[in-house]
Amino acid sequence: MSANPSSSVIAAFRVFQQELDTKHDKYERLVKISRDITIESKRTIFLLHRVTNVPDAEDVLNEADVKLDGVRQKIGHIAEELRGEDIFQFHRAFTPGIQEYVEAVSFLHYIRHRSLISLEEINARLVFMRTEKEDPKGSAEALPQGAHVLTFQVTPSDYLLGVADLTGELMRMCISSVGNGDIDTPFQLSQFLRQIHDGFSYIGNTGPYEVSKKLHTLRQSLGKVEDACYTLRVRGSEIPKHMLADVFSSRTTLIDPEEGVV
Repeated sequence: MSANPSSSVIAAFRVFQQELDTKHDKYERLVKISRDITIESKRTIFLLHRVTNVPDAEDVLNEADVKLDGVRQKIGHIAEELRGEDIFQFHRAFTPGIQEYVEAVSFLHYIRHRSLISLEEINARLVFMRTEKEDPKGSAEALPQGAHVLTFQVTPSDYLLGVADLTGELMRMCISSVGNGDIDTPFQLSQFLRQIHDGFSYIGNTGPYEVSKKLHTLRQSLGKVEDACYTLRVRGSEIPKHMLADVFSSRTTLIDPEEGVV
């Protein structure tokens, strides 16, 4: 008589085991896709830094577009894995890759338009058409030609963290520009970084915890660019062009990491 309750409990736990194994396998697949997205996004960022050294920047930007199209296809694989799932159960698995993608696509957008890409513009590019290879429920319920639309929505927190990382790339772009004798770009970047800093200041302590951690790096990037712009404005005519890049390493910007949002 006691065998039945015991067997039912074991059967129930086998179901739980299968569900957990399925979730774990999906989580690991998402981690691998996220790593691929991170790698390709970083390569795109490295490519975009060449715009300060080439005569025709449009060729570099077009090549970056192609690379980002490949990254978006990988994000489409994430959308497939998340179909019918709670995104926040798996968010930690793919958030590093999405943040890196936001950083890359916003960097490209800034180089082209000298403005910050919006979250809506990013999500508008993450719509995918997929064709079903097979219909497990039978052909009677299949869509015409087995096609369906998948969308992926970048969360506001991933967008903010990607934009925070963008400031570091803009600071490096500033260094490259000065090294090439371009004195105008640092002042444009300084104004843009100040606007981003002001935007993060409005968020204050109400945003995600990771944002407050990256605010220190944002301040460092802004401080280095502003310090260099000050030196260029005051002593620019005295410094030879081939020595301008040393402006950024001549003085370390001291910023208290525990300082609150100003």
